Amino acid sequence: MMEGLHQLEVIIILFAVVLALTTLAQKVHIPYPIFLVLGGLTLGLVPGLPAVTLHPDLVFLVFLPPILWSAAYFTSWREFRQNLRPISLLAVGLVLATSAGVAFAAHTLLPGIGWAEAIALGAIVSPPDAVSATAIGKRLRIPRRIVTILEGESLVNDATALVLYRAAVGAAMSGSFALGHTLFEFVFAGLAGVVIGIGVAWIARWALSATEDGFTQIGVTLLAPYIAWVCGELVDASAVLACVAGALYLRQSFSGAVSPATRLQARAVWDLLIFILNGVIFILIGLQLGTLRDSVPPGQLEPVFITRALVSATVILVRILWVPLAALIPRWLSATLRERDPMPPWSSLFLVSWTGMRGIVTLAAALALPVTTSTGVPFPFRAEIILISFTVILATLVVQGLSLPPIIRLLHLREDGGLQQEEALAREHAATAALNRLDQVVTESWVSLEQVERVRLQYLQRLERLTQASLAEEQPSNSTSESIQRLQSETLLAEHMALIGLRDNGTISDEVLHRLEQELDVAALHLGVGGRRLGRIPV
Repeated sequence: MMEGLHQLEVIIILFAVVLALTTLAQKVHIPYPIFLVLGGLTLGLVPGLPAVTLHPDLVFLVFLPPILWSAAYFTSWREFRQNLRPISLLAVGLVLATSAGVAFAAHTLLPGIGWAEAIALGAIVSPPDAVSATAIGKRLRIPRRIVTILEGESLVNDATALVLYRAAVGAAMSGSFALGHTLFEFVFAGLAGVVIGIGVAWIARWALSATEDGFTQIGVTLLAPYIAWVCGELVDASAVLACVAGALYLRQSFSGAVSPATRLQARAVWDLLIFILNGVIFILIGLQLGTLRDSVPPGQLEPVFITRALVSATVILVRILWVPLAALIPRWLSATLRERDPMPPWSSLFLVSWTGMRGIVTLAAALALPVTTSTGVPFPFRAEIILISFTVILATLVVQGLSLPPIIRLLHLREDGGLQQEEALAREHAATAALNRLDQVVTESWVSLEQVERVRLQYLQRLERLTQASLAEEQPSNSTSESIQRLQSETLLAEHMALIGLRDNGTISDEVLHRLEQELDVAALHLGVGGRRLGRIPV
């Protein structure tokens, strides 16, 4: 009982530290993941503080499913599909290239380490982190395509790295390696993970449609990523791809399955949950140094220190070399591709090559290494691999992360304005759809011509000042008559359906839909119809 209370006290203290450091990070204009890692690192070095041990299963099961689900949910499927080639070259090709480079460096620098253990280290440090890419990339206001590629890479690369990791650990445990079995496992894990994710999302969509209670619907969205993860693990599929595929699939139908009020409440709940998980995990990464500093035998400290520096440099260098090659080679092989897809600017290529922060997956995979092999002897170089992995996290997240703002300013990279253009187009299309709906209801008995013209004037005025006011601000209050309120509900429904249609046919991205949908949801609350699903507003 007392041990449980002690753990609860530690969690409360950590959460308080997270809030304080996040507030301070905003004041000094440093991305909060970097600040939290440095804060945890500082706390881990304070003498006398109890060591905080992070269990890998806790990271994989508690932290990763909702973080991956949320990141994938807010990823535009249209842009993900359009950038599938660079995402695949980074998520698969770069992971394999980094693993090979790190394995060669470790095998050369650490006397006695086997190839299986070296490859395991390479697989551990090869995947950039979804949390880091999302938390840092979006705050720097860089071109949207770069953000999409970085987020897409970080969502998919974990599957490649974890399959390679399992194969390498299995070889280290048993002393044998089967290439054919590894390739089969990779294909099966990917396909099965996608199928499981879509299946869980389909069931979640049915559950959302079967209930009208907003809290139950939010609970379904919170439960879905954990179900997808557990199901993926049970059949040895990629639990990462299960969460990613499930979130991408559910997003396409979520707008029509729940009410505006539920969408707003769910967004608030998920924002708070992801903030808490991100904050706790990043400070725990820093705190792990307190448990790692005494784990390496004294005689191994010097070679491990050199290897830590050189492996970190290898991870960064391989990415810098791979990104331009991955952009050049496909265009050299096909003139058609070159004409259709021009070469990206070198400034964009360098930014992608420099943005490769490691995080929670690397730490969890390192800590998940078995303590002993199948013969009962200690797992070779386990402590050294964990310490090297932590150093790579620190080097990429802190050094590269802190250098990103000045690099972006030096390269003169900024948002391209594409989303703003799509948003203007979507607003105009939504207002036009509302006007068309007014033309359809003008003959209905429940509304007068004067009321229709009153609402029509509001939309005509909106078309004239699209760039000056938001949808929510332009919606009238709920003090109007019942007929006017009903008429405005009809136009809101028409706007919402028009926006979803634009998203479905690829005219606008999911991010634009998110922005405008939130405004329409607020307007629905003002009118008193926020508890009704899309399509459930009475006619």
